[in-house]
Amino acid sequence: MSPPLLHSTRGVVLALGTAQTVGWASSFYLPTLLAEPMARDLGTTPPVVFAALSGALLISALVSPWAGRRIDHGDGRAMLLRAWVLFVAGLGLLSLAQGVATLLLAWLVLGLAMGCGLYDAAFAALVRLYGPAARRSISGITLIAGFASTVGWPLTAWMEARWGWRGACLGWVALHAAVALPLILALPRAPAAAPSPPPVPQATAPEDEAADTRRLLLVMLLFVCLGFVSTSVATHLPALVMATGVPLAGAVALAALAGPAQVAARLVELSVLSRFSPLLAARLAALGHPCAVLAAGVLGPAGALPFVVLHGLGNGLLTIVRGTLPLALFGAAGYGARQGWIAMPGRLVGAASPFLLGWVLEHHGLAALGVTAALSLLALGLLMLLRLPPAPQR
Repeated sequence: MSPPLLHSTRGVVLALGTAQTVGWASSFYLPTLLAEPMARDLGTTPPVVFAALSGALLISALVSPWAGRRIDHGDGRAMLLRAWVLFVAGLGLLSLAQGVATLLLAWLVLGLAMGCGLYDAAFAALVRLYGPAARRSISGITLIAGFASTVGWPLTAWMEARWGWRGACLGWVALHAAVALPLILALPRAPAAAPSPPPVPQATAPEDEAADTRRLLLVMLLFVCLGFVSTSVATHLPALVMATGVPLAGAVALAALAGPAQVAARLVELSVLSRFSPLLAARLAALGHPCAVLAAGVLGPAGALPFVVLHGLGNGLLTIVRGTLPLALFGAAGYGARQGWIAMPGRLVGAASPFLLGWVLEHHGLAALGVTAALSLLALGLLMLLRLPPAPQR
């Protein structure tokens, strides 16, 4: 039986947010500090490790609609348990990798885990439990999981220094078993899905269908632009800070501040912006990165701190917007599958973004941020074209 705490929305948010923190820290944020020792030990190069991460992101994008559809018609808790098994298997395989082939196999499994168990699946699980009222819960789990890099990077560095990169992977397996698994098991089961009523023929105005299609295409393109920026900058944040002129130790310390900045933005969303349309939070999210790039370009090394903070603020809001904007635009019915399809193009582009931005950064330095700033501004322009559908009349 679930602990009494998890019969409350607050308890569910705390448990799911903590499990998400472990999941993100042990997958997406892992290569930031382990790519170098992994590559050295396996006789390859760090870009190959980041390419393996890109492959995992690709797999997660492809599996996400399937996972969302299963959650729509079943139980989010069951899907998160499948993801837990895949996380443990993938990290275990990674700790045993002996070359590029086994490295890629491990990241393939981790990609399946990410598609079944990270934010999209968690958002769908919350909507399955709470319906249209899930907006604050979505904000809550992103608030907690915003510490994934802040907690994960130092923990990974500490474990790697003590036990090597293979030991660090096994350390995350232990944390999945000790922390994530009990919390997922304690989540309440969603009520049985009501059978779908037979379709009732009704006249749908062509302009309504056109408006829905237009909104869908704008949202998909929006998340393509922002997905590239968010994923690529997150995986290369310490290197980008170094490109402003900050030495390695300072760059790692400054990059870790992105987590608290994300959390601060989510606190603002939870306490203030949640009273307004999700479009406002989306526009502020798209504006954060261009402002960060402007600070880095104008101030040089002195701009490293505002660069990290402003980017973190925008990225913190973006994570919430990915869940709340589709909910506001299209409703709770079929949310999981729709969320997977909306996110897929952005995640497919995002899968290639760590490798692409890494190449541009290696050859052109800080000028790489011109690309990410332009994409963010394009996303802001798309958001200015979006309008929420009118509320249904009672």
